[in-house]
Amino acid sequence: MIVRILGEGQYDVDDGALERLNELDSAVEAAVEAGDEAALSAALGALHDAVRSGGSAHAADSLDESDLILPPAGATVDEVRELLGDDGLIPG
Repeated sequence: MIVRILGEGQYDVDDGALERLNELDSAVEAAVEAGDEAALSAALGALHDAVRSGGSAHAADSLDESDLILPPAGATVDEVRELLGDDGLIPG
């Protein structure tokens, strides 16, 4: 799957990483629900790190559509809240 981190780029991530990404997504959701900017920053950082370490950079000149889109580092609770769907940032 192709995961885009806004402001950074796209990564090719194996579908096997989805369970771990969902766990980290739950922490992002909890931080947003609590309105906790510090917890959001930590959870989002962990989610980004998992994408980077579990994937490889997708070709920058590729026009492939992203399967998942994550907010950028430094995103606020309100900004992330706008991106959250019923299943969080990562469906499933």
